[in-house]
Amino acid sequence: MTDNSRATTSLWRLTLILGALSAFTPLAVDMYLPGLPALERTLQTDSGGVQRTLSVFFLGLAIGQLILGPLSDRYGRRGPLLVGNLLYIGASVACALAPNIDSLIAARFVQALGSCAGMVISRAMVRDLFEPREGARVMSLLMLVTGVAPILAPLIGGAVLAVFDWQAIFWLIAAFAMLVMIAARLWLNETRGPQPDMRLTLGSALRVYAELLTTRRYMGYALASGFGLGGLFSYIAASPFVFIDLYQLSPQAFGWVFGINAVGIIGFSQVNRALLRRFTLDEVLIVALFAMAAAGLLLLVCTAFSIGGIWGVWIPLFLYITSLGAVLPNAAASAMATEAHRAGSAAALIGTLQFGLGAGTSGLVSLLHASPALGMGVIVAVCGCTGLVARLVLVR
Repeated sequence: MTDNSRATTSLWRLTLILGALSAFTPLAVDMYLPGLPALERTLQTDSGGVQRTLSVFFLGLAIGQLILGPLSDRYGRRGPLLVGNLLYIGASVACALAPNIDSLIAARFVQALGSCAGMVISRAMVRDLFEPREGARVMSLLMLVTGVAPILAPLIGGAVLAVFDWQAIFWLIAAFAMLVMIAARLWLNETRGPQPDMRLTLGSALRVYAELLTTRRYMGYALASGFGLGGLFSYIAASPFVFIDLYQLSPQAFGWVFGINAVGIIGFSQVNRALLRRFTLDEVLIVALFAMAAAGLLLLVCTAFSIGGIWGVWIPLFLYITSLGAVLPNAAASAMATEAHRAGSAAALIGTLQFGLGAGTSGLVSLLHASPALGMGVIVAVCGCTGLVARLVLVR
């Protein structure tokens, strides 16, 4: 085998493992979406209670990443990653065994703490190994792997529900996570070893985050990414009730709708890789942000005036989600471009902003359950426009 062949094989193996680790979060979010109405009946709760299992998951991701970022900078990448994986597996089992909605909400919070290890540390590993422009292309490649999860997850969830109860979905998630953890233990090398000279206290971690929060360039890109994902999560929280309850799709048909939307983000992430050979990160990002804002506004108009029925909801959502194929990797790579010395913390804060906004937007959707389509339209439009404004105003 030539050196080039070995390098290609190594890159694909790294991408597959990091992509699978990053997929823990979309699997935990998307696979049980077709079962939300059934879960609501089984646990004798309402749609607001079920949607809180999503919002608390996003809250757990926001908090957990703030902890794991500094830990991975101090103690290396592999140790915190494997500990997080074990926590994710145990919490997934607890979700399957939950006897009531409160127990499920608590287990989902712990599941989120574990799942964020793969997201934070995979981003930090890419920054450890690649310069920013190549890093954005590798992150786009990761999205090809990670993007399979939102396509397959609701389809698998719908298929599981055709035979088993919703609890089987969480058993399947735990089994997948165990296989990925074994692969990571065997084949994922350390990219940044322990830093014994680095002080790790609450005060030092807060100072790092305070410095990042006051860095205009970093925050412009981080907020563009965060608001983009905030709109996505409002769609995730509202879509089962919009498509299944309002438009009377079956759980299996909803899985196909959800999967087709995910095809958009995967496809455009690969177009993004090609565009980055000819254009700068920022040039591609700004066009994608304008497209994201326009799609959000189109969704708002269609839901406010009942234009186009199901197509008036689905098409703007598809366009919004597709634009994220360039927004998310390019904004993350741009934000972290000058943060190599604290890549774990920088990656963690991006994730915290993303999922903190996700918790907020999904929580707002649960408050607007009387009109979920319009509520989703308002939130997606606001997020899309605010993400664009953050990049244009803060980055000079």
